[in-house]
Amino acid sequence: MTTHKIISVKELAERSRRLRAEGKRVVLCHGTFDLMHTGHIRYLQRAKQEGDVLFVTVTGDAFVNKGPGRPVFSEHLRAENLAALACVDGVAINHAVAAVEALHDIRPNIYAKGSDYRSHGDDVTGNIAREQAAVEAHGGHIFYTDEITFSSSSLLNEHFNVFPPETKEFLQGFRSRWSDKDLHRQIASLSDLKVLVVGDAIIDQYHYTVPLGQTGKGNVFAVRYDSEEQFAGGAIAVANHVAGFANSVTLVTGLGAVDSHEQFVRDKLQKNVTPEFFYFEDAPTVTKRRFVDADLAKLFEVYFFREDPLLKEAEGSVCEWLQAHVSSYDVVVVPDFGNGFITPPMIEVLVKKAKFLAVNTQINSGNRGYHVIHRYPRADFVSLNEPELRMAAHNRHDPLEVIAKQVGEKTQVKQLAVTRGTKGVMMFDRVSKVFYKVPALSTRVVDRIGAGDAFLSLAGLCAAKGLDAEVAAFVGSVAAAMDVQIVCNREPVDPVALNKYAATLLK
Repeated sequence: MTTHKIISVKELAERSRRLRAEGKRVVLCHGTFDLMHTGHIRYLQRAKQEGDVLFVTVTGDAFVNKGPGRPVFSEHLRAENLAALACVDGVAINHAVAAVEALHDIRPNIYAKGSDYRSHGDDVTGNIAREQAAVEAHGGHIFYTDEITFSSSSLLNEHFNVFPPETKEFLQGFRSRWSDKDLHRQIASLSDLKVLVVGDAIIDQYHYTVPLGQTGKGNVFAVRYDSEEQFAGGAIAVANHVAGFANSVTLVTGLGAVDSHEQFVRDKLQKNVTPEFFYFEDAPTVTKRRFVDADLAKLFEVYFFREDPLLKEAEGSVCEWLQAHVSSYDVVVVPDFGNGFITPPMIEVLVKKAKFLAVNTQINSGNRGYHVIHRYPRADFVSLNEPELRMAAHNRHDPLEVIAKQVGEKTQVKQLAVTRGTKGVMMFDRVSKVFYKVPALSTRVVDRIGAGDAFLSLAGLCAAKGLDAEVAAFVGSVAAAMDVQIVCNREPVDPVALNKYAATLLK
């Protein structure tokens, strides 16, 4: 057995220190190594030739951000595979996204990377440049091997059934039209958009519980309280998603005059989000308290809000602000949750003044049957889930394509997206009369709360920038696929992670 080679990063660092003191040259390699292949072996063998000892750090499972189903093999199996190679003298699992801290600890003489990393401009993460700086800070240098290379992602996508057949077929077609570099360039182009987000602020609370079963007296389900967590949701979450991709973001939202949670909201906003808060009279900031089990299955939900929140003077102030500022933004994103903040006079200003208007009108327990997209006589991009679309058309049975055309015509929308959960997304481009379908791009679901907001944020920005409807649908779907792997709105979609996710899909 070669598992004795597998030690901690700290032990690897101590061993490196002793070897360097003896005059030995230490070489370090780092990667995911999810599927060991000839390219990996030749890379490691060539790296060993640059020194006396070869150490390898492998990215821990929690930090592998390469798309759905990854890693295929656990961190321990990947470490065992590396340790089994004669050229490898020590292996450690690195519990970080990049090797920067490991390089500062281990201080190798040589940090070896494959030839595909030679051009730092192709590295969407920027990690290679940081890693080079880390190794050079301690007198070492980076070395690029020139051995044969293969793509682990391509091999896994092709041979390991990460996706069902229909998803593989879609990805093959999409990558024939758009490369990962095309996509990265188009996503980067979103940065110069000036974005306004207008919508309801929501405080999402999760109370984590352990089910105990039925009580001894009566048909009551009992649980044991474990812990709780609070998230900034609604329009706040949308603004934070957008802020990762656009440099300038303004959030217009309503908070309660009582139980406002204002400081919590301010603390959760990304640094490049400028808030404009207006206040409901005699009402709290909308709060949704969910009681969930260990698997995040929702047992019960409590709303803290007024069904008729009163903006009174604040409504006039919001309309005045919108009248004065809306036309200065490239795109206005409106996540309208129907909780009372967005009023008809505000919609009138948005419809009249916005250069590009992206809207979602969400159905929830507090507005079911009363809140549909037809509140907006005009929108450029609309994102609805299937029940929201069917309710807007009062049509339960006709094909989605028929209903999408009907609803799109009524709102004069340019692009209409219909999100369908595990069935993916359908995008209708009214200009070209073409329907695009993107299958679900995640193989793992942790929590669906917020996925629609992530889709609206990214697909809406892409549509506003004038990107192809198919690209907008794909990028929004990637954002949603990433978001369902995040608990509620614990963190926004990260642009570097999105680029890596997309690149893995297109390998």
